[in-house]
Amino acid sequence: MAEKKKTESTTKSDENIIYVGKKPAMSYVLAVMTQFTAGAREVQIKARGKSISRAVDVAEIIKNKFLSDVKVKNIEIGTEERVMNGGNKVNVSTLSILLSKA
Repeated sequence: MAEKKKTESTTKSDENIIYVGKKPAMSYVLAVMTQFTAGAREVQIKARGKSISRAVDVAEIIKNKFLSDVKVKNIEIGTEERVMNGGNKVNVSTLSILLSKA
């Protein structure tokens, strides 16, 4: 039973993560706004590779146009090593922005 409780808490925190991909930035802005409207105190925006600039745009749009009480609490950068089809290893940049509602 202890494992089940741990899984439930992990799932609950995963609900506040928005993964940015190829959709327009406003799609992700809406997703972040929905999380904050539902009562979330923190929302994490994650992106890899070419989507990093879109993730930064999403965070800035939220902060400057929609929710003035939202602040950037933390920014983490990193690199993931991916194995491509031919067996080649490629490094992919990662970004995680943690937004917090005051």
